[in-house]
Amino acid sequence: MRPSIVLSEPYAGLQAQAVGLAEAAGLEPALVSLQPRAPWRWVSARFWPAPLRAVHLRDPGDAVVIGAGGTAAVVAAALRRPGRPVVQVQHPRIDPARFDLIVVNRHDGLTGSNVVVTRTALHRASPARLAEAVAVWAPRLAHLARPLVAVLIGGSNGRFRLDAGVAAALGASLAGMMRVDRVGLALTPSRRTSEDAQAALHSAIKPLGGWVWDMVGDNPYFGLLALADAIVVTEDSVSMVSEAVATSAPVLLAALPGRSRRIRLFNQFLQEDGRVRPFAGRLDLWPVMPIDDTQAAADEMRRRLDF
Repeated sequence: MRPSIVLSEPYAGLQAQAVGLAEAAGLEPALVSLQPRAPWRWVSARFWPAPLRAVHLRDPGDAVVIGAGGTAAVVAAALRRPGRPVVQVQHPRIDPARFDLIVVNRHDGLTGSNVVVTRTALHRASPARLAEAVAVWAPRLAHLARPLVAVLIGGSNGRFRLDAGVAAALGASLAGMMRVDRVGLALTPSRRTSEDAQAALHSAIKPLGGWVWDMVGDNPYFGLLALADAIVVTEDSVSMVSEAVATSAPVLLAALPGRSRRIRLFNQFLQEDGRVRPFAGRLDLWPVMPIDDTQAAADEMRRRLDF
């Protein structure tokens, strides 16, 4: 198995995209979380005069280099040489010609001879991983009613707001769905979900028999994706929405205060595809097919880079 290094800032969503691409391509990924030295940590990576001196990084040899995000793009481009292909996930915001391959989502609006365009973000929610999760989590969640609704919660991120008040309103909508539609409900927060927001959601759902992960022990995320009859996901996370639509469950988007042009386009495309609908406080089921371009992107990467 050919080695690869995955470069990313310490954000779970970014890391999952690049690691997912590497795994789907049959590479052995080693994750490198980029921690710029002072003073470069306070300067945009695009202005670093010597990117490889700005970060702690060992020579990767002939490993395939996969970067995710803007900072990683600058470092990865500096590592490119014959025999060491460099792949960028997401729009690099620098000259695309500095990469052997770029994998972007269609809402990024980037095209070119070395660009592969996908409908959703890359991820690790492969069919095999979801099948493994069923075996682990089906017994643990067997007490919940069917249909089972999985709820994936993001958090405030500079573009959208998910504070205690917003969480309380969302919790009330979820509780209403539980009462009216008689659904089982399993909810997982994310690292970005504030403690106040978690508490508000817990207070609304737990008294009705809903299951809420307490962020302790095994992460149920893939199990919820695999077992859900429907998925409610907050609109702030392209990664979580992408992982949700990779399943066979209808996906409902929970709106949050705020705005983002890129995320609005991403969600709009999926609505036009018939893959997602807005969450209006009720269970909504309709026939869907999974949307998952991760394996296709990995296969195209192997073909173009000849490994």
